[in-house]
Amino acid sequence: MAKTLKLSEKNKDFFEMVYQVVRLIPEGRVTSYGAIANYLGRRGGARMVGWAMNASHTQREYVPAHRVVNRNGVLSGKHHFPTEKPMQLSLEQEGIEVKEDQILEFEKFFWDPQQELDWD
Repeated sequence: MAKTLKLSEKNKDFFEMVYQVVRLIPEGRVTSYGAIANYLGRRGGARMVGWAMNASHTQREYVPAHRVVNRNGVLSGKHHFPTEKPMQLSLEQEGIEVKEDQILEFEKFFWDPQQELDWD
């Protein structure tokens, strides 16, 4: 019988690229699942980036997953953290105000890897 691979195993290289990008997000800034997908050449791959974020806790090197939110600045991944409000608390410790699970002044804190990272 053939071995069935988990989604994270099938996409290991893509997930690792996602983690590399997320580790580059500066403290006090956030990006979106879609912005990461676009940067990695997977337009429309926001959900896949979300799956990578769900598995990020398995990495040896820290992945600041709290800095990745949906395209509207909503903390859509908050339920994947181990306690009730760690995503919001982590963002607030970095100077980002959150109200009702949404980043206030999202545009001000948005970090676009397409704009910020050098392709060379």
